Amino acid sequence: MSNWQNVRSQWQRTRYYLIFLAAIWLSLGVPGCSFSPPNSQTASSPQPTQINPTAQRFDGVTINVITHDGAQKTVTERHIGGFEALTGAKVNLTAVPFKDLYDTLQKNWSGESSKYDMAIVLPQWLIDFINAGYLADLSDRQKSDAALQWDDIAPLFRNFSATYKGRTYAIPLDGDFHMIYYRTDLFNKVGLTPPGTWDEYLAIAKGFHGKDLNGDDTPDYGSCIEKRPKEFSASILGSFVTPFLQSQGTAQGIFFDPDTMKPLVNNPGFAKALEIYKKTMDYGVPDDQNLSQAKARELFLGGRCAMTLDWGDVGTLAIAPTSKVINKVGAFITPGTTQVLDPKTGKLVACDKFTCPYAIAGVNHAPYAAYGGWVGVVAAKPAPRVKDTAYSFLSYMGQSAQSNIDVTLGETGFNPYRISQFENSEPWIKAGMSPEAANSYLGAIGVSLNSSNMVLDLKIPHNQQYIEALDAVRADFLVNKLTTEKTMQQIEQRWEQITNKVGRESQRAAYRDSLGL
Repeated sequence: MSNWQNVRSQWQRTRYYLIFLAAIWLSLGVPGCSFSPPNSQTASSPQPTQINPTAQRFDGVTINVITHDGAQKTVTERHIGGFEALTGAKVNLTAVPFKDLYDTLQKNWSGESSKYDMAIVLPQWLIDFINAGYLADLSDRQKSDAALQWDDIAPLFRNFSATYKGRTYAIPLDGDFHMIYYRTDLFNKVGLTPPGTWDEYLAIAKGFHGKDLNGDDTPDYGSCIEKRPKEFSASILGSFVTPFLQSQGTAQGIFFDPDTMKPLVNNPGFAKALEIYKKTMDYGVPDDQNLSQAKARELFLGGRCAMTLDWGDVGTLAIAPTSKVINKVGAFITPGTTQVLDPKTGKLVACDKFTCPYAIAGVNHAPYAAYGGWVGVVAAKPAPRVKDTAYSFLSYMGQSAQSNIDVTLGETGFNPYRISQFENSEPWIKAGMSPEAANSYLGAIGVSLNSSNMVLDLKIPHNQQYIEALDAVRADFLVNKLTTEKTMQQIEQRWEQITNKVGRESQRAAYRDSLGL
């Protein structure tokens, strides 16, 4: 363990500073200036609500709902019975693999009729569906729906995930961004603190790798991070890239030059991120390039991994009855860097008050709002009565009486997204977290969400094509089919082809709009 002494002393200052921020955040609640307008009213503990009181019964109406066949299916199923009993409606649920969901909706909604009346999807897809006329504008419904408590939804999810050009097309059901999870029992035993930088992450992973971490006399792993193609791995890569490419705040962005739409994927920062990302394989499972999200979580929750990178799900999955690490898991803001890309010179430069104005103890953190959280949408083509029913079911799922429970259950895949859900640790403690685990989890969420350097996910037309291109090249890089240089060149070439085909100026305008420029 002696090789960790330098790591521990070097980054202890960063860790204590972040813990201090988290403690202030938890004691004061979410600052109003960060999450909501000064005059907005949000309740710390909203009273349970029923279905939208303006809604009528929907006896004899059937709606068809579609979503991903993972946790999103589970959480939707949880609410069908309650909604049907309240309204008399009938809900049919279809679930398809994640890799097929976007294409299934494109194919169905482009036809003369809509088989699916409501869908739970990623917000990155909204622009394509809106521009094609597939989605109902929910603005008037949302404004008149008091039971939804719209101002209680954190602005990141209310604005980025749900609206387009000032109109509401989706209802947030989830809040997504990445965090690091680590075994507090293992770290405490050797006096380690959470990783402040990606270099530190690698050093800690190396120290734990090959040791028995769960007492079964079998060597375990320092790092378990999903990398399987055609799942969520391209998004995971993003959290390695973000601190190198964004240091000037959310409006800077990481994907394209906002003036030229030149991809920001062929530079020393992206190269460094790729190399660190690939190096994690040295401390992962055999055949690490094919590790799925489900398997990565299974390994971490089974006590076989020291650390993982994931969405908020792991915090609540860690207290499930099947978990072997109950109240042995801490959460932390994603690691940062002490060097960032200088957009003017195209070189890596050291962090200082000018190059990294939002740095914490000299480290540039850029938490990544990967996907931004699952949202519900209503199709434009169904008959009015069917759309009324579909929206009513969507509102029912999103109301605090349902969502306050959903976000505490790992099986739902939904993570906190309402301001009131961040302010009160009691529901998490009631769900099975120790006060220490709850404060770690909510504190990491708070520090990440309050970061002025939060990175927004890509939200422009044909988003899915860009991500699929990135994922394919990324997969080849991990199996040594491509060098770091060739990887960056291929991503750049493929992204340029998409941009040129769609239209550079229109894509530039959409990208700038997504950054608030």
